Amino acid sequence: MRVYKKKTIRRMKWYGVILVLSGIPLGIGMGRSLEEGRTFLLEESQIYAQKLYLPLFPYQKEQESERKEIFRLPLHVWMPLTGYLEDQTEKRGKEEPEEVLEDEETIAWILQCQANDEHAVDEEGKLVGAEPEIQESAVEQPVPGMDLSIERLRDFEYLTSNLYTIDSSTMIGPEQLNVDDLLNRSMKIDQSTGGPKILIFHTHSQEEFADSIPGDPSTSIVGIGEYLTQLLNADGIETLHDSGVYDIINGKLDRSRAYENAESAVRPVLEANPTIEVAIDLHRDGVNEDTHLVTEVNGKPTAKIMYFNGLSRTRTNGDIAYLYNPYIQDNLAFSLQMQIASEQYYPGFARHIYLKAYRYNLHLLPKSLLIEAGAQTNTVEEMKNAMEVLERTLKRVVTE
Repeated sequence: MRVYKKKTIRRMKWYGVILVLSGIPLGIGMGRSLEEGRTFLLEESQIYAQKLYLPLFPYQKEQESERKEIFRLPLHVWMPLTGYLEDQTEKRGKEEPEEVLEDEETIAWILQCQANDEHAVDEEGKLVGAEPEIQESAVEQPVPGMDLSIERLRDFEYLTSNLYTIDSSTMIGPEQLNVDDLLNRSMKIDQSTGGPKILIFHTHSQEEFADSIPGDPSTSIVGIGEYLTQLLNADGIETLHDSGVYDIINGKLDRSRAYENAESAVRPVLEANPTIEVAIDLHRDGVNEDTHLVTEVNGKPTAKIMYFNGLSRTRTNGDIAYLYNPYIQDNLAFSLQMQIASEQYYPGFARHIYLKAYRYNLHLLPKSLLIEAGAQTNTVEEMKNAMEVLERTLKRVVTE
C-alpha cells in the first residue's frame, strides 16, 4: 500500500475543490439548477473514475454524449495524466496478444521450480521464505472428530477448507475434486498374483533430520524409506526400495534435474516389474527451525506427514502441456483416500493435502504418491514412528 505525504494529500484535495467549482457551472450551463449540477457532477465523476481506474468493473453501457465530452475537457486540462493513461489503456487493448506462449526460458524456470519448491513448506503448508500469499483454503488446523461423511465432503468449501491447501500457483474446482468420483476409484492392489506391488524411491535422497549422522544414509530419508519397505514386506505386501541418488551431480547437491534423473532410473524398474501398482516418492519437508511437526500416536512421538499432488496446471497459463499427466484424477483419488484413512484412525497425523502446479513424477503410475514425511527438525525416532503409522494406513487403503 502506498503511503502519501501530507503535502501530496493537500494538493489532491485542492484538485478536487477546483474540479467541483468548475463542474457546477458546467452543469448549470446545460439547463440544470445548482443542486442538479452538483448531482450531475457527482454521477459523472463516479462513472469516469470507474472507467479510468476499474476498466474491468461492469457498469452500464456507455453513452457517447455531449455531457461526457464537456466533463472530460476540464479533467484533461487540470490533470493531463488522465489523458495519457486513457491513451495507454486503449493502446494496450489493441496490442494485447491473443495467446501467451511460454518460451524455452520460462519452461526451464518452471522445471527448476518443480525441482526445488515442493519440500520447502511450513506447518501450514506455506512456502518457507516466500512472500505471504493468499491461499484458497483455510489455514490448517487440527479438527478433532472431523465430519468425513460423504454428504459433508460434497461441499467443496468444506472439503478444501478441512482437507486441502491449494497453492496460489495453481487452481482446482469442484468438478475435479468430485468426492463421489475420487472415493469410488479403487486403490486396491491385485493380491491374486505374486511379485512386488509397491516401489519406494527418493527424488531428494540427501534430506536428513535433526539427529542424522552425516554420511550415514540409514539416518537420512533413504534410511526411513528402507524402514517403511521392511514394514510393508513384513506385513505381506511385497515392496521394492530404490535407494538411487538423483540430486547429486559432480559430487555436489544439485536438484535442477532431480525429477528427470529419478524418472530415468525408476521407469526401467517399473518395466522390469510389471506387478508394481504403487509408486511412492518419499521426501522430508523443510520448515522453519522453530517448527516441530510432531503428534502423539499410541503414546509415541510421531512425525506428521503430508500428501502432495501436482496438477500440471498454473493459474496464469492453465494446463502445462509438457508436464502432461494422464493420471491426475487417480493421483487425487489416492491422496484423498489416504488422507481420510489417516484422519479416521490417526487424527492429526496427516497435514492438509498440498496441491501445487507441477507434475513431480506422479505420472509414472495411476497409484502414485508424493509424501512429505516430517522435516529437518524431527528426529529419526519420530520419523520411524511415522512410518509405522503410514504403513498401517497404506495397508488399509490398498488391501482392505
